[in-house]
Amino acid sequence: MALEKLMGLGRQLVRVKVVDCSMEGSPLSRCLGTLDLIALGVGSTLGAGVYVLAGAVARNDAGPAIVLCFLIAALASILAGLCYAELGARVPKSGSAYLYSYVTAGELCAFIAGWNLILSYIIGASSVARAWSATFDEIIGKRLEEFCRLHMSIKAPGILAEYPDMFAVIIILVLTGLLSFGVKESAIVNKVFTFVNVLVLLFVIVSGVIMGTTKNWNLSPQDILNGTSISHNASEPVLTTENLGTGGFLPFGFKGVLSGAATCFYAFVGFDSIATTGEEVQNPQRAIPISIVSSLLICFVAYFGVSSALTAMMPYYMLDSSSPLPVAFKYVGWEWATFAVAIGSLCALSASLLGSMFPMPRIVWAMAEDGLLFRCLAKVNPKTKTPVIATLISGTVAAVMAFLFDLKDLVDLMSIGTLLAYTMVTACVLVLRYEQNQPILAYQMVNTQDEAKQSQTCVEEERISMRILLFPEKPEPSHLSSCTVKVCAIVLGLLICTFCVVAVHGGPHTWTLVVLGILAMICLFITLVIWRQPESKTKLPFKVPLVPFLPVLSMFINIYLMMQLDKGTWIRFAFWMLIGFLIYFGYGLQHSTEAVEHIGTSSTDASLKGYTLATTANGESVAQEEAAFLNCKTEEDCP
Repeated sequence: MALEKLMGLGRQLVRVKVVDCSMEGSPLSRCLGTLDLIALGVGSTLGAGVYVLAGAVARNDAGPAIVLCFLIAALASILAGLCYAELGARVPKSGSAYLYSYVTAGELCAFIAGWNLILSYIIGASSVARAWSATFDEIIGKRLEEFCRLHMSIKAPGILAEYPDMFAVIIILVLTGLLSFGVKESAIVNKVFTFVNVLVLLFVIVSGVIMGTTKNWNLSPQDILNGTSISHNASEPVLTTENLGTGGFLPFGFKGVLSGAATCFYAFVGFDSIATTGEEVQNPQRAIPISIVSSLLICFVAYFGVSSALTAMMPYYMLDSSSPLPVAFKYVGWEWATFAVAIGSLCALSASLLGSMFPMPRIVWAMAEDGLLFRCLAKVNPKTKTPVIATLISGTVAAVMAFLFDLKDLVDLMSIGTLLAYTMVTACVLVLRYEQNQPILAYQMVNTQDEAKQSQTCVEEERISMRILLFPEKPEPSHLSSCTVKVCAIVLGLLICTFCVVAVHGGPHTWTLVVLGILAMICLFITLVIWRQPESKTKLPFKVPLVPFLPVLSMFINIYLMMQLDKGTWIRFAFWMLIGFLIYFGYGLQHSTEAVEHIGTSSTDASLKGYTLATTANGESVAQEEAAFLNCKTEEDCP
């Protein structure tokens, strides 16, 4: 009896969601076009990093070779972006990695993905809001900071901030009101911010072409030592031979390029916000893939161009780590240009903040629609057609975070959530590409026992004839090949995790190299087994090339970067997941829409093999239809 209950619980945790991908019935407003999505992706991705990160990485890690850092980071990000693009074409619905995991890996994995996306967006919005406040305060002479420190100082140890940031709260609340007002209005404001930001970055790139010189890419060690005495970067610590680099294009060697690329990878985080707009896009199956790829390419060109301009205008060792662009313009005698940079920085932060706050309520709404979060969060305003309750709640939580907490210790949590979502999405692509029955579109109803028995007989014959995994006989995906890929994907994920843990924490020992070599060979063999299975011939507007190799490579990069995070971050992550599991097992497991709609394999519903109920447009249960079907006595009586 206990074993049956345990197996029943296991089936509940892996039940998948079947989605009707028709364009009708969504309670949200379909008003976004491809340009709106590109602006959302660029605005979310091309934030404060382009004004700060380029200088810090060039100064400390890579020198002029920072352009290679952004190239490597862009390639790694595009791998995840391609997987998002394919799934966006398959499932043009709101939910991003949460929904993709639900239709592929099951309910528990979907909840984990969605819960971590919520964490990522909340911390992202809060941190960007504080950065906006700090940037504006810098322009007006830090008067806000002085006032808050004098009258509102917080003297408490831990992760609380030194003083509450009222201005960050105001910014979040204003944008929350804008998002509640309507998605089209939010998209227009975002396009304005993004357009101004891109114009300022184009100005920086052109300035680098005019005022820059390639001599700064070919400095000798003697030039660097002589230049330290006239450094314009007085706020930085005294330069020594250990942190100056050796000059040339690669002053810190290729190791510095790899280190810088790992940092630059996070500069491309944000494009996944596009995937949360599936039910608000006019032609999602075409617009989402185009927007994801286009926004990543635009961001790469911007990062590449700005970093090239910076290192050409000013020697890399003199760049400022916190505000490189104003210092670079002062160095070339264009102090008036610092005003344009300040405007661009505020617009970039505004677009980035809006890009973080826009997808956050969509994830909450999608999870509440499915019953995994409280149903009250799924309410949609009939006039504006926006998830108003989810928007207000998520905006309030982000405002409280920005008001009280020092987010420096929490930003790494955002990285875990994002990288985990990337990993799940790539695994979903791997599984769906080889799936026998595509679980995305609503299945057709099988009305007779004869058809169900026929289907089962085909599977049994296939199992007898399928003998060698590496040389499948059928050109189409089968039950055996689909199961093979699923098992291989699970084992591959565990092996990659083990490989990354050993690689990061194993140390320079002989046994480490031996273990890594063995794990690499096993992973390669499993990848080849997946590669040999027949792929689905389902036609899609976009497909990831070189499957399974690109998804496997993307999984490895994402997991490796996750393992780079410190122990404290993982402890905080475990605490966040504990809160999530309490909500899921205490509420979501019983109130899930799929809990009612999921069809088992008992004798009562044997005639329904292959039939899965799709959810209605407003997310309510269609259990009455299921009951009517089960109780009908003749085929004519069945609905």
